Amino acid sequence: MTQTQKILVTGATGTVGRQVVAELLTRGHAVRALTRDAARAVLPDGVEIVEGDLTEPDSLAPAFEGVTGLHLITFGGPYFAPLESGPRILELARAGGVRRVTVLHGGGPSLLEDAVRADDGVDWTVLIPVEFMANALEWADSITASDEVHAPFVSRLSAMVHEGDIGAVAAVALTEEGHGGREYVITGPELLTVADKVAAIAGARGREISLVELTEEQAVAQWRAAGHSEEVIDFLLEAYGNTPEVGRTVVDTVEKVTGRPARTFAQWAAEHADAFAPAARAEQLTA
Repeated sequence: MTQTQKILVTGATGTVGRQVVAELLTRGHAVRALTRDAARAVLPDGVEIVEGDLTEPDSLAPAFEGVTGLHLITFGGPYFAPLESGPRILELARAGGVRRVTVLHGGGPSLLEDAVRADDGVDWTVLIPVEFMANALEWADSITASDEVHAPFVSRLSAMVHEGDIGAVAAVALTEEGHGGREYVITGPELLTVADKVAAIAGARGREISLVELTEEQAVAQWRAAGHSEEVIDFLLEAYGNTPEVGRTVVDTVEKVTGRPARTFAQWAAEHADAFAPAARAEQLTA
């Protein structure tokens, strides 16, 4: 049985960070969560919440005391700017006793990830998840309001991954031997089209959903209306319109690392069915 360890999780209130926290707790480890504002952090009972800012690394020294593992994100501050403080963060982490580090790949090169890879004083693991299943929540408003999904590139393939499986791989790498110096691409167990995802959500909620395919121009207009920057829109066009091979290739990382199969999108949809409940039912739930 793995000995209980204390792990510091940065980005602990984010989509993946919450899952890292949950998996560590399930495995019986102690969790310390780093946040810029402890009063606003909502996390499970038993999690130790500490304040600190990754963009001001010297504020982190107390957070590293007594922890053996560190989960890192590659951005920080109020505007999610790429972190440039990687070497100092790692210096303080080693001084506090950190032996293992996971870093969540941010989709491109980053100074923090470069610093982690170059550090021979810790066992590091880079986590490279493909599209999150949680991205489907962006359809919740249109599904609950009109039983419709409006999306471009509906035939594109995605090996999208359950965010809980990303957390599980991270938890293992942070607490067990044998994962140092590894780069883990993390996917789900199947390739899905947009229509496949819509069908799974319809099945989970027990009500049909119509899929309306948008042209590229219509999609851009929709994203602009939602407030996305031109940089984000360019990223979405590339990611959805020309999905890279890594994003549409299933690998068995989850099963190899955790010992159990990766979770399906149907499982994810069942877990989040209430988010897609018909508007009338949603009103009843909040009444």
